[in-house]
Amino acid sequence: MPTSKTWLIAGLGNPGPEYELTPHNLGFLAVDRFADRHGIRVTRKEANALVGLGEFQGTPVVLVKPQTYMNLSGPSVRALLDRYELGPDNLLLVYDELALPWLTLRIRPKGSSAGHNGVQSVIGSLGTQDFARVRIGIHPGHPVEGIRHVLSPIRKAHWPELDELRDLSASVIESVISEGVEKAMAKFNRRAQGEKEEEK
Repeated sequence: MPTSKTWLIAGLGNPGPEYELTPHNLGFLAVDRFADRHGIRVTRKEANALVGLGEFQGTPVVLVKPQTYMNLSGPSVRALLDRYELGPDNLLLVYDELALPWLTLRIRPKGSSAGHNGVQSVIGSLGTQDFARVRIGIHPGHPVEGIRHVLSPIRKAHWPELDELRDLSASVIESVISEGVEKAMAKFNRRAQGEKEEEK
């Protein structure tokens, strides 16, 4: 059964074509795939973000792609929550996670930024870390320099996997909306090999 709860689904990334297909933009790419599936245009300019209004199975959704660059995402997300009269419990933040292996993801009901500057900006602007998030793994499985890796274009050889990951991310967003965070966690969360216990 659909719920009456409105979700603000914010994908994190960097604006501009040079960043479009980088690991750091998986939040944008996941929101775009969800939007494509449900005929939502994320083109409205509000609060330094691109915004799309629609619904999924009767539940209203506000899709958001802050255009302030990753590390300054928080004020845009906060402004849009205020504009649509929503709170942190209505927020689903979608972003890349270097601590997780490529092609894996984790849903969490709340938690720290774990060093992710975009997430830290949102936590700082909201004054709480109690909001749901989808963390999309981008670690390639071999040693990398973090900043260089997250901002380097994804190689064409990996585009089929990227397409698969975007579909999975969109399915996870759909599950959170239709079934709630806890059921989505039970359905999609899988412990990756070698992954450390997450910080609570």
